[in-house]
Amino acid sequence: MTRSMTGVLLEFTAVGRPRDLAAAVEEHAQRRRTLQAIVVPWESDAATLSMAVTSVNVDGWAIEHTNLGTIRLTDLGGGRTRVVITAHEPDHPQKERLLELLDGFARQIQTRFQADARPAD
Repeated sequence: MTRSMTGVLLEFTAVGRPRDLAAAVEEHAQRRRTLQAIVVPWESDAATLSMAVTSVNVDGWAIEHTNLGTIRLTDLGGGRTRVVITAHEPDHPQKERLLELLDGFARQIQTRFQADARPAD
């Protein structure tokens, strides 16, 4: 049976400004090659950046993007950012695999950027 996984997956505080974190998240997703995370300007404002997370399937010239979730990066000031990763249940035959892909990506982002996980200077 396919599980339903929508809503907030993870929420944590990260070290860094939203724009810098967005660039690092985009780069991390590109290295995975199965995901893409891009800033969505029309859903962002001066304090919060919204990023769309999609799976990417390339077959020759055809490229399929499936929406998996959203990452919201909110500036808390003082070089800290609130990160909220939300899942959107995809309308796709491989829904379970795609949700697991997003969950793994979200946990990698948390491990890499969470403020409490970073060593003190």
